[in-house]
Amino acid sequence: MPHTLITQQDIETYARDGVVLIRGLFADHVETLRAGVAHNMAHPGPYAAENLHKHETGRFFDDYCNWDRIAEFGEIIGNSAVAEVAADLMQSDRVQLFHDHVLVKEPGTSKPTPWHQDAPYYFVEGEQTISFWSPLDPVKEATLRCVAGSHRWPKPVLPTRWLAETDFYPESDAYIPVPDPDAEGMDIREFQMEPGDAVAFHYRVLHGARGNTADTRRRAFSLRLLGEDARYVARPGPTSPPFPGHAMQPGERLRTDWFPILLDRNAGA
Repeated sequence: MPHTLITQQDIETYARDGVVLIRGLFADHVETLRAGVAHNMAHPGPYAAENLHKHETGRFFDDYCNWDRIAEFGEIIGNSAVAEVAADLMQSDRVQLFHDHVLVKEPGTSKPTPWHQDAPYYFVEGEQTISFWSPLDPVKEATLRCVAGSHRWPKPVLPTRWLAETDFYPESDAYIPVPDPDAEGMDIREFQMEPGDAVAFHYRVLHGARGNTADTRRRAFSLRLLGEDARYVARPGPTSPPFPGHAMQPGERLRTDWFPILLDRNAGA
């Protein structure tokens, strides 16, 4: 049976569209996550970035791979319902942690999050993948935007560097250029959300976000998880996150000492 936070219809929507809204997934953990984000911003990790040019207003901060050094993030991963919900949506008996991601847009940050798919940046592929994007402030205009069904496109979208706006990998017939979903009339899903709500979306779903023109912050916590069919793949350049020295080979499952198993229903964990 699905976890009580979701329905069978949510599971079917996720399979069909690659994106679904889960109300209240982290509702009991908002203050913990806010404390974790504050700690993260005060003590950035090695992958922290400021994503604005000098002439652009506001602040767009992001950082990732901090769950093992920021206690609040580890607490949420271990004590929330996210692994159970992920297992149901992915239809996987096994759920593995990939990484966490914090994105903060201060008031007056006009820059949008560029349209992109996560999968091409990663060294992992599989049908059973899922990201959860959860705002820690009420959002109306600065919410996540996802193109329904884009996880079924025949080719992935070429990843780009957000600040430099250059291609992440050499130009290749294996990728398509970044589309303009608004101009092309694509089926864009976006939701007005309260703190602790979460959008669940497949790694191959095209997504982005508007700038934050409100007079309040837009803090968001994102969590990337994997199912049992996910495997390591080689990319034509350095991935993001890079995880240097991982020593994995194509076709292998991700090593569990670096990427812990959060749930294994077959093992009764």
